[in-house]
Amino acid sequence: MGAEQVSSGFVALVGRPNAGKSTLTNAIVGSKVAITSDTPQTTRHRIRAVLDRDDAQLVIVDTPGLHKPHDALGEELNRSALKALEDVDVVAMLVDATQQFGRGDEWVAGHVAKTHAKRVLVLTKADIATQGKIEEQIAAARKFVEFDDVIAVSAVDGFNVDGFVDTVVRYLPQGPRWFPRDMPSDQSIEVMIAEFIREKILRSTHDEVPHSVGVALDDMSYNDRKGLYSIWAIIYVERDSQKGIIIGKGADKLKAIGTEARVDLERLLGGKVFLNLSVKVKKDWRRDASQIKRFGYGEGR
Repeated sequence: MGAEQVSSGFVALVGRPNAGKSTLTNAIVGSKVAITSDTPQTTRHRIRAVLDRDDAQLVIVDTPGLHKPHDALGEELNRSALKALEDVDVVAMLVDATQQFGRGDEWVAGHVAKTHAKRVLVLTKADIATQGKIEEQIAAARKFVEFDDVIAVSAVDGFNVDGFVDTVVRYLPQGPRWFPRDMPSDQSIEVMIAEFIREKILRSTHDEVPHSVGVALDDMSYNDRKGLYSIWAIIYVERDSQKGIIIGKGADKLKAIGTEARVDLERLLGGKVFLNLSVKVKKDWRRDASQIKRFGYGEGR
C-alpha cells in the first residue's frame, strides 16, 4: 500500500513587522513555537510550525516581517521572508486591522501579487478593530492583490483561528504528511532555547537595545540523576552601554531575564533548568554577514 494521502501543504504568513504572524502561528499549533513581542522584527528565523489533523497536515511558514532594511541583518531577514513565497501552496498576507494600510503594506502586497500560490488576505487583531476599519483594510488590499479568500481573525482570543485553518486546508493539494505527527516545529532545541531567552530581553528593554541583541548557546548538558538541564548562553550586544542596560544594577535585570526564560525552557524541555547567562559586546554585528550567519538568522541556518 502507498503512503497515506491527506490535504497536505505549506502556507507562508507574510506581512509587515508586528502584523501578528508569530502570535497566529502559536495559536494555530496550540503551543509556543515562535517568540512574540511588541518590538518590530522580533522574528529572525523562518519557522515551520506543523498542525496535524486526521484529515490534513498544515505546515505554517512564519517569516520575518518585510520592511525597509537598514543593515545587513535587515537585508537577510527580507531575503528569508521573500524566499518563503517561492515554494508554498498558500500565501497568507497578514494586515493589522487596527492600523492604516500604508506604503509598507503596499510593498508586501506587490510581492504577494507575483506569487503563483493561492492568496488569502488575513485581517489580524479583529478583536480591537471596528467592522468599518476591517472593511476599509480589505478594500485597500484588494487594490493591489487579487485574493482567493479573505478572513478576519484574532489570535489573542482565538476568534476565527480554526476558520483560518479550514480556509487554508481547502486550498491544499492531496499529498503525504511532510513531518512526523507529533512534531510541532522544525526548529532545533538549541535555536528555540536561544530565541526564548531573546524574547525575554525584548520584553524588558526599549529603544535600540532589542534590535542589537543576539543570543548564542555556548554549552548544554543533562544530568540524568538530578533530572537537570544545564545551559550556558551568551547575549551579544553592539555597545558597552547596551551591555550595562541588560545586566542592570547589581545584575538585577540579567537575573530577571534568566528567571523568566527558565519558566519557558523548563516547559519546553520537560525538566528543571540551570541557566547561566553572560553578556558580551560584538561591535556592529548586525552589519557583519558572518556574524549574522553565526546566529543562524534569516537563511543562515
